[in-house]
Amino acid sequence: MVQSNTNPFNEQEQSIVPVPPDEAGNYSYCSLPKVAPRDLSRIVDRNRANLIQFLDKKWVNGTILHYYFFDQPTYWTTTETEKNVVRKAFDVWKQVGIGLEFKEVNSPDEAEIRIGFQRTDGAWSYIGRDVLNIGRDERTMNFGWDLTRYPGEIDTAVHEIGHTLGFPHEHQNPNAGIVWDEQAVYTELAAPPNNWDRETTYYNIIRKINPDTVQGSSWDPNSIMHYPFGAGLIQAPPKYRNGLTPAPGLSERDKTWVKQFYPLLEEKDYTELKPFQSVPLTLTPGEQMNFRIEPDATRSYTIRTFGTSDTVMVLFEEVNGELRYLTGDDDSGEDYNAEIKVRLFRGRRYVLRIRLYYSDRAGETAVMMW
Repeated sequence: MVQSNTNPFNEQEQSIVPVPPDEAGNYSYCSLPKVAPRDLSRIVDRNRANLIQFLDKKWVNGTILHYYFFDQPTYWTTTETEKNVVRKAFDVWKQVGIGLEFKEVNSPDEAEIRIGFQRTDGAWSYIGRDVLNIGRDERTMNFGWDLTRYPGEIDTAVHEIGHTLGFPHEHQNPNAGIVWDEQAVYTELAAPPNNWDRETTYYNIIRKINPDTVQGSSWDPNSIMHYPFGAGLIQAPPKYRNGLTPAPGLSERDKTWVKQFYPLLEEKDYTELKPFQSVPLTLTPGEQMNFRIEPDATRSYTIRTFGTSDTVMVLFEEVNGELRYLTGDDDSGEDYNAEIKVRLFRGRRYVLRIRLYYSDRAGETAVMMW
């Protein structure tokens, strides 16, 4: 949890009171669900594995992420006022100017993001595409305390949405050089309001995350994905021994990185993909190409990448003016090429998105439909 420069309650107010710690000086923190790391084959070389781990939880750009607020059971529900804080937090990310879209839906069956407000379960979200592995009746995000208690609580929601976009905790960045007073950290987090056991504290604070999953080579102490910390928890860098409080809202680096993965898409960013025409994928790791498909015949098609590469390929169908996920394939870390076999219909419009993780030889990767 961090503080925000956006006030969800008074649009005219230009500054807010940051979220304070409790009377004991402790902050309420986000507790990530534990997910086993991706198991990459031993035949995958280090450079290739690094790129896959850096990108594999990110969405293909242009995805519409649908979110749903549970209306049952009652202990997962909340007021419209609190839901509005979360709605505004989605808008904070969107206003940066990104290619992702966010849309509220009325059924968990339509939602990738399913949000609950169970007060005894802390604040958390799964990271990026991990939400796709969670059952449709289960939460992918939770808020364990009242987001209307302070205006700055909007940053709690912005933080959790950041996880859903694929971003980990910044204070666990191995480039930070943070040296903890580990016993002090365990003692503080075992006390209210968090009441964490040692394993939870280690996983969410002390553990250094894989360097291949962090954004860039430097540390951003003002990131929305960074916790605030009180005095006595950090031993080094020395300037933070008396505490570290990230600046309110999204940092400049937060904005830079989210736009790098999810740049705003324009019509010029799309290429038409026609049957039996090979199109080179002139991409560097992390980049994406977008294709429009308008079949001239209704039949079964195969869409496949070629070359020694790792890609995620996702096909959407336009339904009532909105792109809906149809199917996809991810060949990263495998010995085959991404391939989609699907029946397409004449008169309908489709969009294919391909993000490159890794290519053995630049310029020798392509896609074809037949």
